[in-house]
This record gives sequence, structure tokens and C-alpha cells, in this order.
Amino acid sequence: MTPLATPPLPELVPAGVFDAFGWCPSDALEWRRPAGTWDGAPRIDGTDPARMVFVLHAPCSFLPLELARLHAVGLELTGEQALAPWGIDEATDELHARRARPRDLFWLAADNLNALFWGLHDWAHFHNHGPFERRAWTELQCDASALAWLWLNRERIRLAEATWAELAGRAAGLAHARFAGEAGPDAAVSPAEVKGVLTRARESLCSAG
Repeated sequence: MTPLATPPLPELVPAGVFDAFGWCPSDALEWRRPAGTWDGAPRIDGTDPARMVFVLHAPCSFLPLELARLHAVGLELTGEQALAPWGIDEATDELHARRARPRDLFWLAADNLNALFWGLHDWAHFHNHGPFERRAWTELQCDASALAWLWLNRERIRLAEATWAELAGRAAGLAHARFAGEAGPDAAVSPAEVKGVLTRARESLCSAG
């Protein structure tokens, strides 16, 4: 297991986007990947990531579950249970409602950079509950958290700065596309505003460290 530091980030989106921002302070996420297997290409497109799953430390009766080995490749898992990949939103709601600490329930299996980015993105969701009434802003906060945590842990991940920068650029483009697809004033959010949120997220961790 590789422990990844995931300290809390400031709320970087408008007030009211989240109804319980930071209800459970994030601190660390245990991550595992197969030995000698790593796809570090910085490609993200918003589709569901392959070969990423949150594996349970112990049995859980209130979340949708599947066998972890169906989604985690090369880890020699057998009967271990994991959060069903389609259950991320339900888990976000249930963890908040039950005040269940995510770290006590899950570790992350991911064997590629795209999967690790989205795993960290979902990790941010688990600690910051939102009603999803302003989806683009909600997702941007989680994108910003994932990128900042990747930067903070780049030596443990063996993530080159140039690769991180390319991933950040792709994430910014995806985030802006979400705003462009919104109705109302959020559709007018500019690429510069999106980039500003992502930059402030990383800077907040650099200044804290």
C-alpha cells in the first residue's frame, strides 16, 4: 500500500454549491497498484475510468457492492468487496448521512493515472457533500482537489511535473466544457476562472507545507 496525503483544501467555489463542505476532514488515502504495472499517460476525457475501484477494509451493509477483482487487475484479489463503480453518488450521500469516515471504509485500487485522478476526485466528493444543483462548480472543486493531491504526492506516485501539467491542462478543458453545457449564468464561467480555481488549490497546499 502507498499512503497518499490528502489534506483538506479550502472551498474555492461559490457559497452554496456544497451543503456540507468538509463535513469530514480528509487526511490520507491508501492506494495500491500492481507491481510493475503503471500507465502514466495523462489522458482524461470524463468517461468512467477503467481499473479503478474503492476496496472495502471490512464488510459494509449500506453501500452497493461488487467483487473488487472485477475492476482491480493484477492485485490477486479474491472475495474482497468493493464499492460498485456506479455507486459513487450513493456513497457520497450515505457516508455523509451516517457520518461514516471514508478512510475507515476504503482503500483505492488504480493502475493508471487517469484512474488515480478520478479516484482522488471521488475521494473529494466523499468528504464534501453537495446537492449537485450546480454540477459544474461541484465537479470543479473535486477536480481541483485531485490535481492538488497529485501534485503533493508526485514523488510517491513518480509523476513528472510535465506530465502533471499536461493532466492539469486536460482537466481544465474538461471542467470548462461542463460550464459551457450549463444553463444560466454558470455557462459564462471562463477558462481563466476555471484555471484560477485549479491554481489556487495547488497553491493552498504548497503554502500550507
